[in-house]
Amino acid sequence: MNAARATFALLLAMLMVVPAVAKEARCFTSDDGEYSCDFQRLDEAGSFRISAAGKPTFELWIEADGQGFVSAIYEEGGRGVALPGTYFRAKKDRACWKSDATETEICAW
Repeated sequence: MNAARATFALLLAMLMVVPAVAKEARCFTSDDGEYSCDFQRLDEAGSFRISAAGKPTFELWIEADGQGFVSAIYEEGGRGVALPGTYFRAKKDRACWKSDATETEICAW
């Protein structure tokens, strides 16, 4: 019985370290318009990464309910650059987030 528990615990631990899988989605950014993208959830809070060939990669990290911070990577292998302001979740379309500093919008459906 102890071997079975140990095996189960090991399998459970392995599942926890499996990287998240990107899913196909539709994205919108104020600078790039609407385009096909890959969507990857980053944590249990709902933080996410969107990426697409020829477009910046954006990460939105949720800090509190309905608000978060965004960073962008503008070239493959580049460093993340923090975007200005706090991003707030839109009330009309909950897939969209808008900066209070620049009015920049990021959406993923």
